[in-house]
Amino acid sequence: MSDKSSNKWFLFPRPNPAAALRLFCFHYAGGSAQVFHDWPRHLPPSVEMGAIQLPGRGHRLREPHIRRLVPLSRIVAQELAPYLDKPFVFFGHSLGALLCFETARSLRRENRCQPAHLFISATEAPHGRMREESFSGLSKSELVKKLREFNGTPVEVLQNDELLDLMLPTVRADFEICETYEYHPESPLECPMTIYGGLEDHGVEAGRLAAWSEMTVGASEIRMIPGDHFYLNSSRSIFLQTFVGDLLRLRLQN
Repeated sequence: MSDKSSNKWFLFPRPNPAAALRLFCFHYAGGSAQVFHDWPRHLPPSVEMGAIQLPGRGHRLREPHIRRLVPLSRIVAQELAPYLDKPFVFFGHSLGALLCFETARSLRRENRCQPAHLFISATEAPHGRMREESFSGLSKSELVKKLREFNGTPVEVLQNDELLDLMLPTVRADFEICETYEYHPESPLECPMTIYGGLEDHGVEAGRLAAWSEMTVGASEIRMIPGDHFYLNSSRSIFLQTFVGDLLRLRLQN
């Protein structure tokens, strides 16, 4: 297999060649691979984690953003090719959940290995999505106000014009991905799914999460976590404990 460090699309904070399972994590809109930097220390020793790094952020800051989801998923599927030599699973939060779902479908179209499991977090099923409110074209002040409401961006970033000028183009591009995404029906995936949601995330309620079960012929299960849309941060320890438990059960089943 090619050297992991040579692939700019995936960061492996703690390479683990002996791992029996690879976990690929897909970040939310405006996020980066850094969201998952400390996850490996919570994971079982049998699991190796790779976090996707999309263009326009982190070490790829100077690269142009990709603003359409399905073409992006095709690229990600191609970049995954060197890492499909052992069982793997996807975790995606919000935008990342849609991207990992479409990446799984891209892998299937190319007759490549399929993920053993999808862990979907904080987004409604693609075939039942309500029309996205448009945020990508908001003025700077209006966009910052929305980010405050979402409660997923550190206050010190929102109060720093220099950091905002670096971050907002990525936020706009990622929102555009969500706003322009159109689901096209295909046969359901075969892998089981675990779907997570925030108990106080009123934009993505449990009923709308449940429709993910129609996207697979495998088993599906919903888990609700205390917190809003970014329970991934606000209820981090509770979420990670739940997620690691689900990973361990998956390992025992295989």
